[in-house]
Amino acid sequence: MALPAQPTATCAAPPLVARRCRPLGPGAALDAASAALLLQQVPAWHVEGGFLTRVFSFTDHWETLAFVNATAWVTHREDHHPELAIGFDRCQVRFTTHSAGGLSENDFICAAKFDALLALC
Repeated sequence: MALPAQPTATCAAPPLVARRCRPLGPGAALDAASAALLLQQVPAWHVEGGFLTRVFSFTDHWETLAFVNATAWVTHREDHHPELAIGFDRCQVRFTTHSAGGLSENDFICAAKFDALLALC
């Protein structure tokens, strides 16, 4: 009698949106190749001037503010805060990890969570 096949273990990391931010210190910034790999998981974002950046567009000020308020909940929960520039029908979001000295996985985690929020709006 043959034994059943053993399941193979996978080492795949959970998607960014399912991960949590963690405290990071000096020197924890991502190298360019690692940042480029993570950027593939948040294709609407781009890196500009050392920041992970995206502009979200809305139909009016009310939708813009609703999105900003939802992001405040996420950033408080993750303890990772972006720069926001809010206009009537748009919100520019810029992430970097000052404590790490550049972009970190935390920036990409929050970017994925912001994209998920947009899908709910």
